[in-house]
Formats: sequence, structure tokens, C-alpha cells
Amino acid sequence: MSQRIIGFLGAGGIAKSHAFALSSLKYYYADAPDIIQEAVHSIREESRNTFARNFDFRTAVDLSSFLENRNINTIYILGPNNIHFTHLEAVMKMPEVDRIYLEKPVCSNLQEEEQMTHFVEMYAEKKIQIGFQMTQMAAIQKALQFWESQDFGKTIHFNFTLKHGDYLKKAYREKRLTRLTLAPDGGAMADLGSHAVSMAVAFVGEDLTILNAIQGGAFPDVPAGSDLYSEISLYQKSTGAVGTISGSRVSSGTGDYFAFEIFAEKGAIKFTSQQPDCFEYYLEESGNWVKIFAGSNFQPATSFPSEHVPGGWLRSLIHAHYVFLSDKPNTQFIPDLKHGPAVQRIVRETAEQLTYFRNKIDKLV
Repeated sequence: MSQRIIGFLGAGGIAKSHAFALSSLKYYYADAPDIIQEAVHSIREESRNTFARNFDFRTAVDLSSFLENRNINTIYILGPNNIHFTHLEAVMKMPEVDRIYLEKPVCSNLQEEEQMTHFVEMYAEKKIQIGFQMTQMAAIQKALQFWESQDFGKTIHFNFTLKHGDYLKKAYREKRLTRLTLAPDGGAMADLGSHAVSMAVAFVGEDLTILNAIQGGAFPDVPAGSDLYSEISLYQKSTGAVGTISGSRVSSGTGDYFAFEIFAEKGAIKFTSQQPDCFEYYLEESGNWVKIFAGSNFQPATSFPSEHVPGGWLRSLIHAHYVFLSDKPNTQFIPDLKHGPAVQRIVRETAEQLTYFRNKIDKLV
């Protein structure tokens, strides 16, 4: 791999996770690239200076200085949700930059979604990867490959969910005010449920139509338009399948719980983060549920600490970085610039449906 000279746009909690993943690459992959951590930008000078010092970035700079830096060839967009698209639009024009890692949500409105579809052709030479790191879990990748390789027949029904509970705590909410903005910039479906949406798009397909949406949970310090729990019902015209996707910030006792089930004419497949190293499938012809263990069996195979240890969220994040920085052809699913807007469309339409739901509830009260 060629040398990657990296810039971070953002110096918050998710940026720390990415800094960890970058520093860990060399332990897992013998052909990990040579990395130079060139610059970090955050709107708060104190934050970017502290981040640069703690995580060995050469400089901490304002935005204009960052965009003028001709050394940077790889950028991670990790700032607040509502400026992801603004940063993407700006760094796309940096001629030396050929790789961009864009955290979700990728944009905030229909106009930005439409513009992103043009980026696919305008900047085809740039490698762009979206921050749906859960798609890189070894068990998820193996499940996706198995789902596509077997004859399960047409999908009949499905559900995908990501649940979290920490927003029940006022102190937790106070530290994350930027995530309590109105949907689709903020809210549970944009912040957490989008991972479930991404997985649904990967397994079931992009041609999903939202039929309705509901939301629950309320606190005085949270705007009504920032959903704490939301669930959407969907229909797929090509197969006739129906299903649900939900995202929650207020499901007590769940930690970070992700699960999905897909039921088709000839079988079914399911996964739960409570057993993150495996998935299960059922085929009508066999009449048995079968559990497939994946562990940390990422591709290409790595030996640290071994392929048999539990995978975990951070391990999949490290692998996402390897996939992003690698020059090798890759056959696994990668959430790219086309995938991002497909997910965001569902997130945006969810926000529209939730407005309708709240208006309807107001009339009942």
C-alpha cells in the first residue's frame, strides 16, 4: 500500500475510536499502510489541540488551513452530523485527496442526497467509504455472503433493530446535545437506526418503501422532533416483502443491542449481537437451524490474537479501516458513496413520517 497521510475533520468521541483503529492496524495486518497523522480540525481550538497532542497528530488547525494542506491524501469526516455534507463537499475539491471516510449520516436533506448521487460520477476516481462499521463484523460479512450464495427464495418478511439505553440518563443527554437536534440530522433513527437501515439495504435491497413510522419516549430537554425511539414499516415491491426497522436510545438494559431476522420462502437467517461471533440459518429442505461460527475470521485472515477470539465493535472498526486504506481488490460488501444516500433516503423519509405521526397523536390527546 502507498503511504497514507491522514487528516481528521472532528475531534470528538468517534474520532478517538478512529484514532485507536488506525494505531491498531499494524498489529493485525502485515501489509498495513505507512500512516502519517498529519492534521486534525475541530471548531474548538482547545479540543483540536488536545486531540492532536493525545493522539499524535502533527498539527491542529482551523478549517481553511486544513483545506489548504496539500500533504493530506486521506480524510476522515467525523464532525457533528449536520456538517458532514458540507465537509464532504469541501474535501472533494482537494486534488491530492483520493480517499474519504465519511461517518453517517452522510447528509441532511433531499437536495444534498441528490447532489451526492452526482458525486458518484464526478469523483469516481476517489475511494469513499461510509461509516457503517457494523457491516464489517466477520459474522455479518459471512452471513451476507451466505445469504447471497444460497437459494432462500423470495423474502417474505424481515426486521432489523439497534437498541441503546443510555439516553434515559439526563447527564448522558446533556453531553450529547448536538445529537438531540431534529430528525433527520439527529434522533435515534439517524444516529443509531441508520446502522439497522444500512444492514437492511445490504441484505434485502435498496428498493424499500416506507409505509408508516411511529415514535416513543419524551423528555423536557429533548425536542419532540428528535426521536428517542422510532420504528418504520416497509414494503419491497420487487418481492412483496414487508418488514420493520427500529432504532432506540431509550431501551433500558440493552447496551448496544443489534439484531435482525429475514424470513424467505425457502428458509431464514438471523443474527444477534448477544452472540456476535456467529449467525444462524434455516433451510426448509433440511429442517434444521444451523449456527455458523465466524469469530474474528476476517478476510484477509489475521493472526492477532487469533481467529477464534470474539470479534467486537472495535475489531470491526479496525477492519473497516483496513478495507478503506487497502489497494487490494475486495469481494466483501463495502458501504460506499452509493450506499450512503440509499440509507439516508430512508432516514429522511422516516423523519417525514414521524412528523405525520406526531400531528396525528396531537389530535388524539
